[in-house]
Amino acid sequence: MKQMRFSVVALLLIAAPALAEGLLTPMGPIAADQQVHMIRVTAITMIAVLPVLIGVPLILWRYRRGKQGTYRPHFELSVPLEIVMWGIPTLIIVILSYWLWHSTSRLDPYRPLGPDPVEVQVIGLDWKWLFLYPKEGVASIGAMPIPAGRPVQMRLTTDTVMQSFMVPKLAGQIYTMPGMITNLNFQADHPGTANGFNTQYNGAGFADQHFTLEALSPEDWQAWMTAARNGPALDQQSYAELAKRGTLDDARKIFGVSDGPLRLRLADDQLFQHIVHRYHQGKALPDTEQPGAPAYRAEVKP
Repeated sequence: MKQMRFSVVALLLIAAPALAEGLLTPMGPIAADQQVHMIRVTAITMIAVLPVLIGVPLILWRYRRGKQGTYRPHFELSVPLEIVMWGIPTLIIVILSYWLWHSTSRLDPYRPLGPDPVEVQVIGLDWKWLFLYPKEGVASIGAMPIPAGRPVQMRLTTDTVMQSFMVPKLAGQIYTMPGMITNLNFQADHPGTANGFNTQYNGAGFADQHFTLEALSPEDWQAWMTAARNGPALDQQSYAELAKRGTLDDARKIFGVSDGPLRLRLADDQLFQHIVHRYHQGKALPDTEQPGAPAYRAEVKP
């Protein structure tokens, strides 16, 4: 019994951080709707699951082998029991299907959440996320600042292998692929922080590809943008070096920063478009021009 209690406590301690960063602690309307959907689906599913968990031990006990068990050799069919056994699961499937269709339509990641959204362009690299703010003229790595209470409209791509972007406290995951743009809309209702990461395995540095999303007050948001505009410049030449395989620590060395997230001045506001366009030339990129490939060379083509 002591060993069982210890196992339960250990399981709870391990699961607590993950639960705290998921749908149980939503920071915005999208994650809050996902939380309601998850609880509702779990509750109605229990209608079919709990009778099985309770009934199987009772049946095994009642019809156990030996003189104490009930033996009914002539039992063949119970119409009411068949109706319950097949009718309730069928009704549950119908209800779940309706809820899934309705939630999929309401939580469409491409649907804007309101006027005047903050535009964030996201580029997946090995093994880091690069965030571009073209209207503000800044970029960041290791942190994604957003203003609290204002919609965020993200456009995502990758300059390496397929990746999957996710911030559980704000929105579900969405995939990124080279030459392809996907959209994700969400909003943080109040200031706070959330963890974001890549859920698609992409090599040795996969575990280090995470960042902190910072939902800031209007004053802190403006201060963050001002500090970034005074940071090192991110242009095509520095991006070519940044695109090499490496973590946030490797990126800091490129820009001469010792610690913390990288706050950069975006010198090329068309960088995102240039990266996407490179994969639409009608032919495959050679290994020397493909970030993440062992033969990649950090050279800017004239």
